[in-house]
Amino acid sequence: MTDPRSDTPKLANMSLARRAFNIRRLAIRMGQVQGQGYLGQALGIADVLAVSYFHALTYRPEDPYWEGRDRFLMSNGHYAIALYSALIEAGVIGEDELETYGSDDSRLPMSGMASYTPGMEISGGSLGQGLTIAVGMALGLKRKKSSAKVYILFSDGELDEGATWEAAMQATHKKLDNLIAIVDVNNQQADGPAKEISAIEPIAPKFEAFGWFAQRVDGNDLDALVEAYDVARSDPQPRPRIVIADTKMCKGVPFLEARDKSHFINIAPAEWQQAIDILDAGRPA
Repeated sequence: MTDPRSDTPKLANMSLARRAFNIRRLAIRMGQVQGQGYLGQALGIADVLAVSYFHALTYRPEDPYWEGRDRFLMSNGHYAIALYSALIEAGVIGEDELETYGSDDSRLPMSGMASYTPGMEISGGSLGQGLTIAVGMALGLKRKKSSAKVYILFSDGELDEGATWEAAMQATHKKLDNLIAIVDVNNQQADGPAKEISAIEPIAPKFEAFGWFAQRVDGNDLDALVEAYDVARSDPQPRPRIVIADTKMCKGVPFLEARDKSHFINIAPAEWQQAIDILDAGRPA
């Protein structure tokens, strides 16, 4: 069994910082293949993915469908470029496939599809469906008496969807303490800022009212994320848990961070190397 936590019981944050850096760099290289895409989300969620895959999850890179694995579900399928980068960094996918991103017959389509990509647990993209699938999967694992956990990443925009709240209600009713949700709050939707589209706040009290154990942290702070994951996993109550992660779109590349609209971005050919150079200048030791 390969467990990414086995080398050290708790990875040093500098190691996680290197993982997050590598995920961001891989995402930029992948985005360059198409010259556009959901790069802002990938850069913003890199720290969450680093903590997920290199601190929290139990899995076998060489056997992505191992029955004993923790499941990591990505509801927001347009974040696929970020998950591919994490799966490459984890050794589930070969780095040589990076150049095929979004191309015909690639295992790395622009929106995540489970039938194409090893390690992609569900086909995301029909937003608001991910938490419902996660609830069913967590319930199934419970009934099989599996110790595996289900981690589900979804976006703040999905809090607009009624199905999300129906699933939240059922998760509490079924006492799914093997379910850990992560909601990426980057306040960015295709139609504008999330908070202007629908009244999603206050998020933590809403989930608490549904019976969840909720924490809210800076989603680009590795220390805070590690602590939140550890507290969520050790909560003694038979209830689902959620980590509400406030992230910054395009994190790590200031000239992209400054863009008002970054839900789907086009980057000029000369800017790709500029983005890599800026990222490299801050490479962790």
